[in-house]
Amino acid sequence: VRGLCPLQQILRQKEDNTLIFEARFESGNLQKVVKVNEFEYQLTLRTDLYTSRHTQWYYFQVSNMQAGMPYRFTIVNFTNRNSLYKRGLRPLLYSEADAKKHKVGWRRTGNEIKYYKNNAGQGGHQYFSLTWTLQFPHDLDTCYFAHCYPYTYSNLQEYLVAISKDPVKSTFCKIHILCHSLAGNIVYVLTITNPPESGKGTERKAVILTARVHPGETNSSWIMKGFLDYILGDSGAAQLLRDSFVFKVVPMLNPDGVIVGNHRCSLTGQDLNRKYRSNGKKCYPSIWYTRNMIKRVMGERDVFLYCDIHGHNVKKNVFMYGCERKQQAKAPYMHPRVFPLLLSKSCPDKFSFTDCRFRVRKSKEGTGRVVMWKMGINNSYTLEAS
Repeated sequence: VRGLCPLQQILRQKEDNTLIFEARFESGNLQKVVKVNEFEYQLTLRTDLYTSRHTQWYYFQVSNMQAGMPYRFTIVNFTNRNSLYKRGLRPLLYSEADAKKHKVGWRRTGNEIKYYKNNAGQGGHQYFSLTWTLQFPHDLDTCYFAHCYPYTYSNLQEYLVAISKDPVKSTFCKIHILCHSLAGNIVYVLTITNPPESGKGTERKAVILTARVHPGETNSSWIMKGFLDYILGDSGAAQLLRDSFVFKVVPMLNPDGVIVGNHRCSLTGQDLNRKYRSNGKKCYPSIWYTRNMIKRVMGERDVFLYCDIHGHNVKKNVFMYGCERKQQAKAPYMHPRVFPLLLSKSCPDKFSFTDCRFRVRKSKEGTGRVVMWKMGINNSYTLEAS
């Protein structure tokens, strides 16, 4: 941010009802706004840094509104042909006034929502628009819009500090630095298991979970938080899991991308989930160190399951991608379809087995799921959530 606070640079006229937009905060994304008429605004998102693509994630602040007036917002440079906005998805709104007065947080909002191909395009990319109308609940409020519930790097750090200060949880959850990102941010790794009785514990199998390799898929961080809340809880099932397994968890693989408000890439302008075969320790440290950590764990114990958590922008439901050989080997291997099938049986209202896929496509050869499978982890999955 150059110079003064932006709001001080605007010479305000009395009765100027123009909305004020801001996105220069953690995970924010908005590049440009054009006022079309009194209550209509055209918005352009910033592409992922050092790319000309991946406009999907948005998160910005709006102020100086009038309550009850019909505003229309149109984001004009999405690059995805298809979108859940065509199938009922709505933008998210957060009102500071509602949060203060009524303890209401993020909520889905918007009417007359349309997602369509527009006439613009750049560098061979076709652009698509998302448009919606809404009435703000309060005059002169400060509101935020987002594509999905934000989960910032600061949110993660606060969560980990709370664990480390908890006298019970800190006995079975150890937080370490896996590495530093390109921008110098810490990539954390958690080791979760009950302290073994003397001489025992070496036979425990490992479960490895990672999330948020794609910054705009914030729902993957909420799923990871849900998992951590559960596994660090005091239920009998959580105790049994901690007695039976060693969990290795990397909750945020791409902190730089999360901080700057990218949708898909790191600061190299690359999709880190295509770099698991790379030896670019300098360019892709979190991926290089995660793969090495997993190799080290495999040398110490059996890895029962690997799962990388993602969000999906086009398909509904929660489902998995697995890896299957053309001729699936007989025992002792567990068939890769078994674990997702069990998930669908235990929560049929959430998890959709029919949306799962098990073919290994050529374009996915560099993903965590395929690389870990080829390293010898039979149950190697991507968990996708709408």
